[in-house]
Amino acid sequence: MLKINLPKRFHLLKTFTITFLLFSFIVRGILYFLSINYIDISLLNTVKVFAIGLLFDIGALSYLLGIYACYLVLLPKKFVGSKFDRIITKCSYFFFLFVIIFSFLAEIPFWNEYQRRFNFIAVDYLLYTYEVIENIHQSFPIPLLLMIIVLLVFVSILFAKKKGAYTNTFTNRDGFLFKSIPASIIIFILSIFHLHVFNIQAEIFTTVSENELAKSGLYSFFAAYKSNELNFNEFYKTMPENENFRIARQGVKAKNDHLLKDSISILRYTTNKGKEKKPNIIFIGLESMSASFLKRYGNTQKLTPTIDSLHKKSIAFTNMYATGTRTIRGLEAISLAIPPTPGRSIIKRKNNENLFTIGEIFNRKGYSRTFIYGGDADFDNMLNYFSSNGFNIVDRKKWHRVNRPLPTERITIENAEVTFENAWAACDGDVFKKLIKIADKQHESKQPFFNFVMTSSNHHPYSFPEGIIDANEKTRNNAVKYSDKALHTFFKEATGKPWFKNTVFVIMADHCSYSAGRTEINIKNHHIPCFIYNMNGKTPLEIEKLSSQIDIFPTLFGYLNWSYKTNFFGKDISKMEFLDERAFIGNHRKVGLLKGRTLTVLETQKKHTSYLWNKKENLLIPSKTDPKLLQETIGYYQSAFELFKNGEIKLKTTKK
Repeated sequence: MLKINLPKRFHLLKTFTITFLLFSFIVRGILYFLSINYIDISLLNTVKVFAIGLLFDIGALSYLLGIYACYLVLLPKKFVGSKFDRIITKCSYFFFLFVIIFSFLAEIPFWNEYQRRFNFIAVDYLLYTYEVIENIHQSFPIPLLLMIIVLLVFVSILFAKKKGAYTNTFTNRDGFLFKSIPASIIIFILSIFHLHVFNIQAEIFTTVSENELAKSGLYSFFAAYKSNELNFNEFYKTMPENENFRIARQGVKAKNDHLLKDSISILRYTTNKGKEKKPNIIFIGLESMSASFLKRYGNTQKLTPTIDSLHKKSIAFTNMYATGTRTIRGLEAISLAIPPTPGRSIIKRKNNENLFTIGEIFNRKGYSRTFIYGGDADFDNMLNYFSSNGFNIVDRKKWHRVNRPLPTERITIENAEVTFENAWAACDGDVFKKLIKIADKQHESKQPFFNFVMTSSNHHPYSFPEGIIDANEKTRNNAVKYSDKALHTFFKEATGKPWFKNTVFVIMADHCSYSAGRTEINIKNHHIPCFIYNMNGKTPLEIEKLSSQIDIFPTLFGYLNWSYKTNFFGKDISKMEFLDERAFIGNHRKVGLLKGRTLTVLETQKKHTSYLWNKKENLLIPSKTDPKLLQETIGYYQSAFELFKNGEIKLKTTKK
């Protein structure tokens, strides 16, 4: 038998490795048995499954052992076996044993539910702690489970003691070089797996079950955490590609659209009659500004007098809904005019550069483009996304962030320009002051400008400068009051600027202030204010058509009489017919289509549900699924996913 000569200092680590691989082998065997009817059980195929599985288990181990291996090498000899060393080692050993045994046991019900190793759904569950705990509580005998886990942990510890692992670990006197060899091997394996090995490389078999069995549960979890996205075609109900795009094309096409490609595309040419107008455009994204804060929608607390006043003087869209519950979802919907993709926002995904965004329409019409944010735009990958899609960046770059070359200009909001700042960003008032400076400079260039501004003061911890409003307490309502006041001050100054008269303002919330019910869609908590202000030649009016964030810029382009090539899913609200009205609403795993009072929801495991929405009571009443609405829902979301995945919303597809 091959005997590996390890430093005694590494004997406990060796024992942990044996324990991990043994449990992993047993779990893979159990999952293999559960899948016996769906796999090739030939000897060669079985050996391949378990051999590849072993490789990925080693990869998962390298993640778990890397830091401790360095600790074993770097701890000075005089501290080896000390009280400190014993506490660190014993506590760490117990903790990691508990974690891996819990995860191995958890894989079995997860496999029964999804027929998959841990994936984004498992990562996503971390967002729903209450629901997960309640589900476990209602599904399994918790005391018994804990007893089993603790028992297995102590059996593993006794095994380590019997092998003398603790004694050797605490009495080692091996040299630094000798100890560095196994640590270097572990770090090397970790580097290889982290940089060059991907979970998909295990998928060499003919069935899904075999591909999943060849993976490691923990490594799959790490991989899902890194990618943080769902493959729509794998987890959601789908249709054949041609049928899917037939429905999507039918859904996005308006009377003034001409489709430019056959079959697998929504690319079309939108024609708007009349002389093109080219005013400056400033978009103001209001952080967490629910419609429920406005007087127009029933609020009696007088929180938003400025927004209420602007609303009355504008083209207001009173039945507008946000696509998601986070800022990046709002930015995704507004900038790309696309339904939300399940899992991670496109803004945080790979290959999101050089996309066909609203910015490209402005570019082709001769506009400059600037994204303005009071915090560090590196947060949530906004910096990379907007700069790689043609926007100059104005933000509060943090000192500890690494400078890296960008394809566009980056302008810093300097310390001297900031009167108040919290953990998130400079206050809205300071951001608006910077916006005025930027607009003044842009006006001098004689080039029309498009500025995309994202505010942040109406966000926890709800802090703002003193003396601006008649209260200082850090509450949501006071933060709303401050944001509204900052907007008032901005417009007071902006109206005196030479560029104001020729500037149109699009004002919209990124999402609502509450997202209660992450596992169920709460329609009311997607209702947002949205209006176009200072549109010359347009009488203020309210448009009550059901609409989505993705529609606002196609609507603006219609008002400006712009004709352009597009693959937007959004439509001109002013030209919508009754059957065109719809809203896209999603939250991580569930994506829905609201038409009239019917909400059709797509879920993982290729499930779907339908509801009738009681708007007055904000109740979703389960109902029988309408096959046509189900097809329409799938058509929108599946085609959006496939167009992004296949690179069909890259600029190359929409060149003149």
